[in-house]
Amino acid sequence: MTPALIPHTLPEDVRLDVARAAALLERPSATARIAAVVGLPAQRLAERLPEPLRNGLSGAVHAALTAAVAAAERSAPGRAPFGIAPELWQRGLVVASGAMGGALGFKGTLAELPVTTTLLLRDVLAVAAEEGEPAPARGAEALKVFALGSRSADDDTAGAGYFALRLALSEATPGMIAQAAAGALPGLIGLVAHRFAGPVATKLAAQAAPVIGAATGAGINLLFRSHYRDAARGHFLLRRLERTHGPERVRAAYAEVSGLLPARERAG
Repeated sequence: MTPALIPHTLPEDVRLDVARAAALLERPSATARIAAVVGLPAQRLAERLPEPLRNGLSGAVHAALTAAVAAAERSAPGRAPFGIAPELWQRGLVVASGAMGGALGFKGTLAELPVTTTLLLRDVLAVAAEEGEPAPARGAEALKVFALGSRSADDDTAGAGYFALRLALSEATPGMIAQAAAGALPGLIGLVAHRFAGPVATKLAAQAAPVIGAATGAGINLLFRSHYRDAARGHFLLRRLERTHGPERVRAAYAEVSGLLPARERAG
């Protein structure tokens, strides 16, 4: 990325931060990345899910997000037992959860979904805290990461970039964001679950494939964690820059930077 090509209304270090955020947010979708690991098109992976599971997936994702919010409220992110470094502990839990899903097939993947979602939310909340996100908005913005990080091929075709999706979420939930800051999250969870269900379907189908097994299931879970942590870093980094330098200047810089990045890989 060449800093000289980014609008010079911002200091150079800020322009580089905008470029870093754009690279994180405009990378290939979670669905495309999982499909590449497994070596099958995302559509073929999705077809592996039994019809009852496909029909009930939205409800399962909604329940997993609800459970994750409740669990995150009960325990602080980053706390680990036995003196283990928090990052190693969190990574180990993600690996174990994915291994269970890969070893036990569809039943295992459904059982591990609330666990993995809780671990992801804790990661996202930790990134939000590192980037100085104010506490009143932190919970709602953390949930939005699951939607913002779940862009699809349809979004790309419609030209719905990061800021367009962020605006659409805000416009769809004008009262929900304020309610979420006060702890009332059901409406927001429903909107987020609708988007998050797509990548989750691909993840579940990939982990439950007979050729996958526990080891590859763990790897897919780590990829899933990496994807949403990157989305969280980009999102909360931009929000921090906006608080300091103003939304308009940051968005103008992002628009030019994202135009210089390679086209995102399609999800389907």
